[in-house]
Order: sequence, then structure tokens, then C-alpha cells
Amino acid sequence: METIVLVIGANGQLGSVLTESLKQKFGSSNVIASDLRPREGYEGSFEIIDATDINRIEEVVVRYNVTQIYHLAAILSAKGEETPLRTWDINMKTLFNVLEVSRQHNIDRVFFPSSIAVFGEGAPLEHTPNNACLDPATVYGISKAAGENWAQYYFLRYGLDVRSIRYPGVIGYQSLPGGGTTDYAVDIYHKAVLGEEFSCFLEEDATLPMIFMQDAIRATLELMDAPKEDINIRTSYNIAGISFSPAEVAAEIRTLYPNFKIKYDPDFRQEIAARWPKSIDDSAASKDWGWKPEFDLESITNTMIQKLKEKYKTGSKNQATLML
Repeated sequence: METIVLVIGANGQLGSVLTESLKQKFGSSNVIASDLRPREGYEGSFEIIDATDINRIEEVVVRYNVTQIYHLAAILSAKGEETPLRTWDINMKTLFNVLEVSRQHNIDRVFFPSSIAVFGEGAPLEHTPNNACLDPATVYGISKAAGENWAQYYFLRYGLDVRSIRYPGVIGYQSLPGGGTTDYAVDIYHKAVLGEEFSCFLEEDATLPMIFMQDAIRATLELMDAPKEDINIRTSYNIAGISFSPAEVAAEIRTLYPNFKIKYDPDFRQEIAARWPKSIDDSAASKDWGWKPEFDLESITNTMIQKLKEKYKTGSKNQATLML
């Protein structure tokens, strides 16, 4: 059976990069990108979809004979705290719509991204295991924890093959930060390249798990490629890249920009970060489908600096990350 992929939320930080990777994997004609607004300069099939409209999702699925759906649309952690009820409504309604359309039209596989935001004070901060207590303190985290359970329910009740990853902060150069608590880990590189002082909204020792965009995309594709019988976790898999603090990334940047300056002005996002893990145990993903990160802080920093210098030199300012 030919694989036809629909990406919902293709204009986001993860979606914009994942869509291109899927086009390379399956062919441009077999990937349908979608979002609330068209993407300027996009080459390929693009549909305007409001994911709160189940009929619109179904229309596109039927028209293109879609076999896989990557549902990436969501309001993230920091933005979500500004409008908690709206965030819950949008995050959950869009997921239910995708699950129902997938069930009714026998979609082969569905990808639902989760987050380390599902963890709260009940989970150990170091080497947080996959089966740790989920007591999130943000509406974004609450919606992701609920989504994990609904994903498992649809698998157990209907046999729908839903797969999920709990992303840490995702660092990339392809687009701008998206309103998350780990945004600093992208913005800091922009300021370094521009020769500007960076004001950090987290404390200097606020250690959080991070992952480079290339590793995050590879993990997603590897999970979706894995044989169904190898997927033993139907809520969501922990994955880890590297954990670091703002002070540590600033020190790494100074190996390239010795005069780089950073100041610390913590805001409400520090309270969110303090409840999240400092490091992640991703042994289940390693065991079940062979996950292993490739990028450390040094290679992330070198790549970010190089790519952002190229972008600013050419006048482009659409850099990036999926941030939590």
C-alpha cells in the first residue's frame, strides 16, 4: 500500500522541518501539508485546515486517500498559560477529531507529539523514567497527558496504531521560537550571532533536557517506521538528547564568541521549568526501536552558529525550534 501522509500543523517549528523530511522519504506528491494559513513559497500539496473542524480533516483524508497522519497542531506551554481554557479546548478537540477520522477511515498510523511537560512534582527530576507519575502543572502538560491516555485508549479499543514521543526542548535554526518555556535555548544563539546581549527568562542553573532538531526528526521517523509489534508503549516514549543549563550553553557559545554577554531575569517560565525533569531516561525507546541521539552541546552550538550566520548573511530571519 502506498503511503500518503497528512501533516496537520505543518507551519510550526517541528512541522516545517518534518514535512520536508517526509517529502524526501515518501516523495513530494505523497505528502500533504496543512495549517490554518498557507506557507509562502511552499512547494507541494498544501491544504488549509482548521483542525477543530472534523469535517474539513475528513474531506482532505478522503480526497487524498491518506494513510498516515502527523497531528502537530497545539498551543504550547507558555502561550497556553495565557489562555488556559482555550488551550485545553483547542489541544483536545483537534486530537479527538484526528483520532475519530483515523478510526473511521482506517488510517494506518497516527503520530501524536507529547512533551516532558506531562511531568510534575511527582516525577523524579533526574533520569525521569517512562512510567513516572504524571501530574503536570500547566494546561499544555495536562492536555498532553490526557492525549497520551486517549492515544492508548484508541489503540486498545479500536486497534488504531497511534504512536507518540515526549519531546524535550527541541533546538533548531529553521524557524522562530513558538511560545515555549525552553525558547531561550534557540534565542540565545540568535543574540550571539547578532552580537547582542541575551536576557534569559530562566535562572542560570535551570537545567532542562534538550534535543537538536535533526535528532528529533530522526527519532520521529524511526518510531513511525518501527514494526507494530515492537511498539510496547502506547502512551508516549521518553526520548533524550542532552541536558544543560543557560549558563552551560552560554559558556559553550563563548568558545566561539568570547565577548558574548548574558543576564538573567527569570519570569513565570522559571516556575514551569522548575517542575520539569533535569534529565530523561529513554531506555525504553532505545530497547524497543533503537533510539540513540547523535548531537551533544558542542555540535549543537557549532551547527546553530554556522546555520544562523548563513541565514542572517542572506537576510533570512525564519530560524527556529519546537519549544515546550
